[in-house]
Amino acid sequence: MNKGKQLIFKEIDRLGPGFRAISLAIGAKPELGHEEFFASELLGEELLRLGFSLERGVLDMPTSFIAEYDSGKPGPLIGLLCEYDALPEIGHACGHHLICSMSIAAAAGLKAAMTAGAIGGRIRVYGTPAEETRGAKVPMSEAGLFDDCDLALMAHPYHTFEQSGQSLAMDALQFEYAGKAAHAAANPHEGINALDAVLQLFSSVNALRQQTRSDARLHGIIDSGGKAPNIIPDYASAKFYIRSASRAYTNELTAKVIRCAEGAALQTGCTLKVSNYELSYDELMTNETLSSQFNANLLAAGIAPDQIESGKDNGSLDLGNVSVRCPAIHPYIKVVRERLLLHTEAFRDAAMEDYALDGMLFGAKMLAATAFDVCADSALLARIREEFAQAVRR
Repeated sequence: MNKGKQLIFKEIDRLGPGFRAISLAIGAKPELGHEEFFASELLGEELLRLGFSLERGVLDMPTSFIAEYDSGKPGPLIGLLCEYDALPEIGHACGHHLICSMSIAAAAGLKAAMTAGAIGGRIRVYGTPAEETRGAKVPMSEAGLFDDCDLALMAHPYHTFEQSGQSLAMDALQFEYAGKAAHAAANPHEGINALDAVLQLFSSVNALRQQTRSDARLHGIIDSGGKAPNIIPDYASAKFYIRSASRAYTNELTAKVIRCAEGAALQTGCTLKVSNYELSYDELMTNETLSSQFNANLLAAGIAPDQIESGKDNGSLDLGNVSVRCPAIHPYIKVVRERLLLHTEAFRDAAMEDYALDGMLFGAKMLAATAFDVCADSALLARIREEFAQAVRR
């Protein structure tokens, strides 16, 4: 094994008990998006202890942070991303308590190689709140905070190893209809039924699905439909996710769904308000050169090729917004023994076990080893940059 990678692995093993404790502490104290004060404080203090500079409250988001280490020697800027928000009611059922510890452990290992002079460059750790809802990577990307990164890395806990692949671009829209209340039996003709508008919207969207590409996903709920069955509803609303494999096509779909909503308002006589109830996510644009290098490190560590699945995430990630700003990957790391679905209590509980913590540290080693390869090989970095440049031109 390369001596630089030996330094990385040795440092992660040395500091491993601390990273395990951080994972368990955050896992035991789940916090919703933009409320992750305990997790953000704990991670920031650890990065300060590791010798990183620290800026808290980036872009006026109190639980965000950016930590940085500069080796003082020429080399690329490596971005490592932390997520640490939990899900409502079921806590850390997506394993974000492992993601954040994995990234800071990778940063610590990579810093050891830089300190020893094996490589040069800089490390930047991003604390990105609220991935599950109003993902902080979106405003961070819009503010240009990833534009100078040579690559951005993170890995997600899962029941198997999976290559970084695709995710769907997404818009989250709320449609609110205002009508006129009336007694549903005595004088229904004097009312304007807002719930009818919502039902017409759903009928129109259902018809629209026949004319969409196979990668399109249109799904919604009625979150307000009236107060009582004997009152014509004067207010009703629906929330939709509109997704596809590209931002351009998602924009087309969103425009069509809005026209469906406008048509429902016209048919019923209601007024319509359209708003985004969550931030829009771009599709994940995996840098295949960087992804191949990560896979090479998995293979070198003894993971068999048939244990690494191809990557296709039919959900949406705010890392997509990062991936159009700099080369990025989002592979999955095996942290549970059996096939358990994310966002379930079973996965949450298994992600607190020793096996999951072992997987977290292994993932940290793979992230750091991949970053080391890029820092040590200027030709590899050039190929990564060229692929990214071609992808963003398309």
